[in-house]
Amino acid sequence: MPPSPLLAPATALPAARLARVVAASSGSGGATQRGPPRRGRRGKPGFSRQSAIKKSFHQEQVVFSTPVPADPTVAVIGGGASGLACASALAARGVRSVVFDTGMHGLGGRMATRFVEGGEQLVFDHAAQFFTASDERFQRLVDEWLDRGLVREWSGLIGELEAGGRFKPIPSSTPRYIGVNGMRSLADAMLPESDMIKVVRPCWISKLEPFNGLWRLFENEKPRGEYDAIVIAHNGKCANRLLSTSGLPLLTKQMKRLELSSVWALLAAFEDPLPIPHDDSHGAFEGAFVRDVDSLSWMGNNTLKLFPAQTGTPECWTFFSTAAYGKRNKVPQENIPKVTAEKVKEDMLEGVEHALGLSKGSLHQPIYTRVQLWGAALPMNTPGVSCIFDPLGRAGICGDWLTGSSIEAAVLSGMSLANHIANYFMSQGERPEEFAIGLHENLSQVEGHDIGQFPGLDSQKPQVAQAKLLVAQAQLMPSI
Repeated sequence: MPPSPLLAPATALPAARLARVVAASSGSGGATQRGPPRRGRRGKPGFSRQSAIKKSFHQEQVVFSTPVPADPTVAVIGGGASGLACASALAARGVRSVVFDTGMHGLGGRMATRFVEGGEQLVFDHAAQFFTASDERFQRLVDEWLDRGLVREWSGLIGELEAGGRFKPIPSSTPRYIGVNGMRSLADAMLPESDMIKVVRPCWISKLEPFNGLWRLFENEKPRGEYDAIVIAHNGKCANRLLSTSGLPLLTKQMKRLELSSVWALLAAFEDPLPIPHDDSHGAFEGAFVRDVDSLSWMGNNTLKLFPAQTGTPECWTFFSTAAYGKRNKVPQENIPKVTAEKVKEDMLEGVEHALGLSKGSLHQPIYTRVQLWGAALPMNTPGVSCIFDPLGRAGICGDWLTGSSIEAAVLSGMSLANHIANYFMSQGERPEEFAIGLHENLSQVEGHDIGQFPGLDSQKPQVAQAKLLVAQAQLMPSI
């Protein structure tokens, strides 16, 4: 069966090389690893895990030679937009999947909304702020979401805010979409009601192990089932650790080439509205890409965006730092020191003052704040392929980083990989060389805003791609 039309052209491994590997493993009845046996630390033949961690690019390639079963099941590791789209598209093709996600409060990854209960509920989209659609396949899906009442167009004023309070609206030639009542509501509804998909969360898959033609998954040595194929739908250091001893050296190499930005988020609620600059030509903006402020790249008014008819309640704002600031102030996101959290909060609030043209210390103190570090926020480079798939190991990767940094890119990547895997299953794995994709592409820099790409938006600045340069320049400056 030919590759799905959703896919970019595949870059296949040399057919002769694949044929040699498959021939060498035929008759094994399961998964094998390329290369001669190596001696472990005690001098016995075996697999040296310590060596594999240090030399993960040189792992023996896992090769599955067992026939594909009539009713295969895929493990999808990661429940963000790409993982959910992959599971949904697999179900549409009649393939079962189990989605493993670490989310404590819900699925969605960066489609996250925080609800703070108190005297009045505070609501913040604290990752993805909005999205656009430029691809007709994604637009068809968005139209379905509109019909189901999951999303709506965001008509609020957005633009560019230069330091000092100079605001310039961005023409709204492209519709902007938001999740109704927050982005998380969209994530929660992305999976169809089907017995073809099972969700396991919170669950942190810590090990992959090939065994008898299947992939065994473990969470801290606790077995989490056996699967005919696996999908890695997340990235960063955790994905790198997971792949480093998996027997998938080509996937490992591509994943480790990925460079990710770090961005701080500050959630702040104010009793009174912020003094937003405006004139007769436009009212108060609801979102702004901030220019020339080191600690700030975006500020968005969740209250006006999500509940435009609501009055007399606190204003809930989401502020994002620049990628350069995030990199300079990066700490372990699982355990942020209090002194760092306080410093970031003060820096970003000062950035708000600077952006709005207010005097230092004149901004009213918020009634609620929370800082969060997105340590693996957005891709800074990309291979430009819709998905990655290793047919020998029956394993693939999907995510926005494969073509950009947007919800659209994430969803299309998940859909593409799902169709690719379904086509591979239908081929019975007899022609693996036809299904290798994305294993050798070089990565190039991503251009876009520090909070992602918005295809079709009239304003796109190469901030993310410049983050490393800005950091290097700052490090060369003498301290004051």
